[in-house]
Amino acid sequence: MMPRDTNQYGTVFGGVILSYIDQSGFVEARRHASERWVTASMDKVNFQAPVYVGDIVAFRTRTTRKGTTSVIVEVLVEAERYDTGRSLPVTKACLTMVCVDQQGSPMPFDSSRSNSPS
Repeated sequence: MMPRDTNQYGTVFGGVILSYIDQSGFVEARRHASERWVTASMDKVNFQAPVYVGDIVAFRTRTTRKGTTSVIVEVLVEAERYDTGRSLPVTKACLTMVCVDQQGSPMPFDSSRSNSPS
């Protein structure tokens, strides 16, 4: 993480992490179909540890459920400390990603074309 991502306390803004969670959820959903995907919801996010400048942050995703027009994506966030190399959990979230047409209406996606093992 870079200095532009931090608050006055030297920790990365929670909103920056939330933005990356959202982007990670999109990447996972896109593995199911090369269509338009939007975030419909994100569950409660509790931060367990701060992220500091220089930390390497990993966003690990997996699909936990597939529907006709949506997928539920779990995102686990870990930080590897710059100074020690120690990894620790930062937070996790579940997102509902919905496949939409050009007008933004939900549409079925073809899960048989899935590139994801989930």
